Amino acid sequence: MIQTAVSTKACGRGSADMEQFFLVGWSALLTAFVAVVGFIAREKNEKLKDLEDKVNNARVEVARENATKTEIAQLVEHFDTRFNRLEIKIDGLISKG
Repeated sequence: MIQTAVSTKACGRGSADMEQFFLVGWSALLTAFVAVVGFIAREKNEKLKDLEDKVNNARVEVARENATKTEIAQLVEHFDTRFNRLEIKIDGLISKG
């Protein structure tokens, strides 16, 4: 009977130690998980910022290399006037000949 009492005390204290060990382990596991998720989120955020910078640089390059609507309108107007003058000259040559 004495052994049972000693065994119960040891089991009771062991249970509290196991519960504390479980809580410490669980806290460590959650901390590690949060740290990994935070690291991955930071890495993805940095990649996202890099991609945004690349897209913005590409937009600047496209805008720099391509003509605007007003420039195209000016060119079309210039070509129209040149072709109209050529058409008038050709019509004059045909009517003379």
